[in-house]
Amino acid sequence: MTHDDARPFTRKRLFMRLFIALCLVGGLSAAFAAEELLMYAIVQQQDAELLAEAFTEETGIDVQLIRGSGGEIVSRVIAEGGAPRADVVLGGASSLHISMAAEGVLDSYVPEAGDYLPDGAIDPDGYWSGFYLTALGIGVNQDRFEQQFGDRPLPETWEDLADPDFAGEIVMTDPVASSTSYLFVQTQLQRLGWDDGWDYLADIAPLVGQFPTSGSAPPRMVGTGEYIFGVAFVHSLSRTIEQGFPVSLIVPPGTGGEVGAVSIIADGPNPEVARQFVEFMQSPKAQQLYAEQALATPLHPEVELPEAAVARDAIDMIEYDAALAGEQRDETLQRWSDLVD
Repeated sequence: MTHDDARPFTRKRLFMRLFIALCLVGGLSAAFAAEELLMYAIVQQQDAELLAEAFTEETGIDVQLIRGSGGEIVSRVIAEGGAPRADVVLGGASSLHISMAAEGVLDSYVPEAGDYLPDGAIDPDGYWSGFYLTALGIGVNQDRFEQQFGDRPLPETWEDLADPDFAGEIVMTDPVASSTSYLFVQTQLQRLGWDDGWDYLADIAPLVGQFPTSGSAPPRMVGTGEYIFGVAFVHSLSRTIEQGFPVSLIVPPGTGGEVGAVSIIADGPNPEVARQFVEFMQSPKAQQLYAEQALATPLHPEVELPEAAVARDAIDMIEYDAALAGEQRDETLQRWSDLVD
């Protein structure tokens, strides 16, 4: 074979080698690009972003997040079962995660860093683990209350809030969409019993002027004086007060509280990264960041409670059964929808 005859073969081999090299580089790039976390967040947007940035800073792993209400995220994860788009669900009451686990859309993982968690703060089968406590309270716009009711005493109990005089002056989220108000509904059912609880809910539902879908709405609307009363998580109301709004916080005796949790979506695109993130959320660093910004009560014993946050021992909570709340979710929400329609 002459030199001229060999030239086309050499060029062809060179082309193939370049093609293979480019494919290898592309494959490596794709592998590196896959090193990311896709998060569905139930916690507030700014809180999710804070934790995502801290995780990226610590690990170098990029985080993409979509924020939604508890009901929206649960529905999305269940609907995507078998072909999930995200890796983790961050935040929301544990009853939401129990509901997802019952549908088979969560992966079991017991974090090594979560060995401090007490019973009730982590799923026995590893489908979720807690990182903060939350409880329900009532926010009162002090200025509007005094304008309308003078020196009348503020309501102190859940029964006080169901006063017909307060018709149209209460805002709370829609329990179908929001874990905040689902906790409110279940609190009444569990503290009073099924039948008496529904009697109470039938009394208070007509007094509510608006049912927004986002848990951040009632504290904001009470803070700006759109409503006198707002049912919301204590830490959300504490944040409104810290921002300077004329809001008083009432924590009724026998209120409901629940663990806020993180879970891994089954068959998600990045399972190893998802497990890293769960370990991160069990660290004092992550929980300190969240406590300082959200004013939620952390679970890790090494985290210092911010001054504006409400301590756990200052809240009189019922023995809330999160597993029961998760099991009853569909039935409860259907009956609630029938009640308010």
